[in-house]
Amino acid sequence: METESSIFFPTIELPLPLIIPRQIITYPKAKVPSYIPMVVPPNNLQAPEGVKMEQEEKENTGMQKINIPIVNLKMPVPEQEILITAGTTAAVSVAATLTATAAFKWAVRFLKPIIKTAIGKIWTTKTKESG
Repeated sequence: METESSIFFPTIELPLPLIIPRQIITYPKAKVPSYIPMVVPPNNLQAPEGVKMEQEEKENTGMQKINIPIVNLKMPVPEQEILITAGTTAAVSVAATLTATAAFKWAVRFLKPIIKTAIGKIWTTKTKESG
């Protein structure tokens, strides 16, 4: 008989754990949009005494102004070239629309009976075939 000290228990030797370095994740960086504030002077800004103000030259925008006598109001009117172009474009679009409408009505008036007759013939042949 064997003694207790001679009992052999099977063991498994496990390998040592791998040393994995700690992962460091950096915070994301972004370019934040920024702007330089624009300083607007007040409306009542005046030059100091003794300083002569520079006069701004007004640009010619091509807009003529006509006076409306009853209300005494000046209304801007565009140049003649712009008015002619706008008027021509409007006249051409109206003419094209009216022509297309008349052509469509003519086509409907003449093609509707032809299409009805063709559909009727197809319908009667299909019903005769099916019994």
